[in-house]
Amino acid sequence: MDGILIINKPKNYTSHDIVYKVKNIVNEKVGHTGTLDPLATGVLPLLIGKGTLCSKYLINHDKTYQVELKLGEKTTTADSEGELVEEKDVLPEMLEEDKVKQVLKTFLGKQSQIPPIYSAIKVNGKKLYEYARNNQEVEIKSRNIEIYIIKLIKIYKKEKIVKFEVKCSKGTYIRSLCEDIAQRLNTVGYMYNLNRIQVGDFDISNAINIEEIQESENPKEILEKRLITIEEIFDSKENIELNERKLRLFLNGVKLTYNKPDETYKIYNKNKFIGTGIVKNNLLKRDIVI
Repeated sequence: MDGILIINKPKNYTSHDIVYKVKNIVNEKVGHTGTLDPLATGVLPLLIGKGTLCSKYLINHDKTYQVELKLGEKTTTADSEGELVEEKDVLPEMLEEDKVKQVLKTFLGKQSQIPPIYSAIKVNGKKLYEYARNNQEVEIKSRNIEIYIIKLIKIYKKEKIVKFEVKCSKGTYIRSLCEDIAQRLNTVGYMYNLNRIQVGDFDISNAINIEEIQESENPKEILEKRLITIEEIFDSKENIELNERKLRLFLNGVKLTYNKPDETYKIYNKNKFIGTGIVKNNLLKRDIVI
């Protein structure tokens, strides 16, 4: 099996847990394009077999989340796992629809964001959460991110929860976004629930539930049917057909002259998909070969 599987990760599973489960079924190399916190649910693309070679094309994808923000309480980790460190009033006007929409709108566009202290970002070779656990101070540098879409879904006034959807660039921390939204509403808050519904073109509607895999008599067959092949991953790319001589040279790593724009191309021989190649400065070189 070579390609990508889209898994709908349930709550309280780590991304490693899912990788381990699938690896035991397919008996192939398995990787992922970015972790989801154990508390988070949703789209987790898994790279299977030679699909792991596609990682460089997938790590910078934009992501879309549905988020529940709990107002009036602040935690050490900016999510529901942390210890409560502050409580603040949530006035009725803070939960008015127009007010919330107005605040959400202020987050649209390019901006800098300070990641949460409980994150795996490394500073001086040490992960931020290691500083936090040791009660050590560390300077956290801001990162450039972009919010493309942010919209209100629902306000649960009794629970003081705001549910919204956000489409954002790679590297955006939703926990930090939640804290920042709460601050602009003149209170505190933390990320109560997080569901990732899209990663690039991979949508949750096409994801496989873990229960579906576990309950199947033949889980490998289920996964094979849902596999997105390497050819399908590069569906939007232009084709290059190679004859036998050029194919041999290509597979041996020889660069071939091709007067085409710099880009990644799907490579075929007698209409059979071989893999991908990259044209740069009118030279075609081997990239992924299945």
